Amino acid sequence: MENKISLVDIILPNYNKAKFLDETIKSIINQSFKNFTLYIIDDFSNDNSLEIIKKYSDNRIKLTALKENKGAYYCRNLGLEFAQSKYIAFIDADDYWDKNKLENQIRFMEKFNCGFTYTDYIPFSFVRNNKKFRKKIIVKKEFNFKEFIHNTSIAMSTVIVQKSLIKNIRFEKLKVCEDYLFKCEILRNNKAVKCDDALMYYCISKNSLQSSKLRALFWLWKINKNFNKLSLLNNFKSLLSISFNSIKKYGFK
Repeated sequence: MENKISLVDIILPNYNKAKFLDETIKSIINQSFKNFTLYIIDDFSNDNSLEIIKKYSDNRIKLTALKENKGAYYCRNLGLEFAQSKYIAFIDADDYWDKNKLENQIRFMEKFNCGFTYTDYIPFSFVRNNKKFRKKIIVKKEFNFKEFIHNTSIAMSTVIVQKSLIKNIRFEKLKVCEDYLFKCEILRNNKAVKCDDALMYYCISKNSLQSSKLRALFWLWKINKNFNKLSLLNNFKSLLSISFNSIKKYGFK
């Protein structure tokens, strides 16, 4: 892809994900699309995360090492403050991208004038230190706000959004699901569209939303009530639909 295509800023928050960081960072710097800046916000990790990050001399990587633990919401918001490019992409420290993910997704956004896109993804987990892939998650073609609160299948590490759509929207300080609310806020006035020719690999870890479903549902209920202003009935319908779609994607495990 030629450099005339607009730059993309990538926001990567990290807290104690040293085990995964090499694969995540390599999947970014080895992208076929080269015209990006990667903002890594380390959230005061106490493992060897910083040692791993600092071994990369690529000048497209900008590291900010926090002096105290602030939370993922703070790291992502700091990344948004740094971001100057037309497009902003998000990735979690334990996920990774197919090598053509950025190129295909940004080309798609430019061609069809899309402001908010996402992709399919392949979940994986570790069984006795061996990576085990699950069935590819095929996400529906597009979402608006009303559809998304019933099917939260847009994975954060697949998202690329035009900076102009974000405006003053920021991640709220929540225990979990702050990315759900962030996407809801953008979708109030915009639709999200899937790019078929891009792919992400999603790590299901012990601390992921999928491994603590009841806790996640509690926070989704609070977010729907306090921020999305759903009625009791609509909130119940939202959680029921989200639960059903989660079971379809991941099963009962």
